[in-house]
Amino acid sequence: MQRYFFTIVLLLYAGLTLAEYYPERHHWQTSTPEAAGFDATRLSAAVDFARSQAVTEPGDLYQILVDNYVGKEPNYRVLGPTVPRESDSGMVIKGGYIVAQWGDTQRVDMTFSAVKSYLSTVAGLALADGLIAAVDDPVGDYVTDGKFANQHNRLISWHHLLQQTSDWQGSLWDTPDWADRPVGETLEQQQNRELYPPGSHFKYNDVRVNLLAYSLLQVWREPLPQVLKRRIMDPIGASSTWRWHGYENSWVDLDGQKMQSVSGGGHFGGGMFISAEDHARFGLLFLRKGLWQGQQLLPAEWVEQIVQPTESRPDYGYMWWLNIGKQRLPAAPESAYYAAGFGGNYVYVDNQHDLVIVLRWIPEIAPVIERFLLALD
Repeated sequence: MQRYFFTIVLLLYAGLTLAEYYPERHHWQTSTPEAAGFDATRLSAAVDFARSQAVTEPGDLYQILVDNYVGKEPNYRVLGPTVPRESDSGMVIKGGYIVAQWGDTQRVDMTFSAVKSYLSTVAGLALADGLIAAVDDPVGDYVTDGKFANQHNRLISWHHLLQQTSDWQGSLWDTPDWADRPVGETLEQQQNRELYPPGSHFKYNDVRVNLLAYSLLQVWREPLPQVLKRRIMDPIGASSTWRWHGYENSWVDLDGQKMQSVSGGGHFGGGMFISAEDHARFGLLFLRKGLWQGQQLLPAEWVEQIVQPTESRPDYGYMWWLNIGKQRLPAAPESAYYAAGFGGNYVYVDNQHDLVIVLRWIPEIAPVIERFLLALD
């Protein structure tokens, strides 16, 4: 502790910000606001504001899903596990150090669509390992069980699935693609929706995201949580408490073994259950361009690729939300990007300010990010 104090003093004397730091597995050092370049009073006010925006009631997420989607989506049902939400939490990481934190940052919560950013990471690893030769390859060259066999689906590439522009037709885990956030007033209109060429139309659709997870399972030939744990979460010192779930009916037989295909969100339950602290480590990995303590866990080129705008939806990359034109986060740099999930689950990455911010159960991200950026000196 004394050594750390003298390091802070020397950095302040030299007029420098904190040196780049990677947290240890079971310990994460903190910094004073002043040493990290924040005004302490404004930072405290930003935390208070963030907490005032949190929504944690009602807590029963199973019932919230049922209330939200039964009646809106044909044959909707919760297929994966859920856990109640209890309280908000958050973390502000500057230079790798914790500058502010609140709530129970070790509590494991559902994170809904923020898991999509973890899913795209597993795709990046498959590319790095040569399991997928190129993102523009047709997925049907790798998944040969008929899911990409028809005239439309055989044109779908990994790039299209990662950008949610595939417009894949079919049914997965007993749910047809058109039944997720259906378009049209009548069942006939929903079932006979307009079909778009792959790459030309963005549609946020968990059936197709789950198809990406299934397709990656076919490529890896092992459960995706095992891949993520071995290649990313263990090396960055994440806890052993996170879980990545699929559905009760998403089990497949691969090479004589029964494996669960995980979900890319919590729309039907399941998905990633994880703590704010583990989220923060994941965000810090991306802030460091895939590098962790001298080890390149993800190619830096992949970290650049995920923030390339989708042509038909410029504020979306490879399952990360972008700030192109500062439309989503007016106070943040255009280069900032973030993972986002239902209910207000965010992992914000800001290279310009060497900053990661994790928010749990805060629905509106923009005003909260603005307060934290205004707290910087």
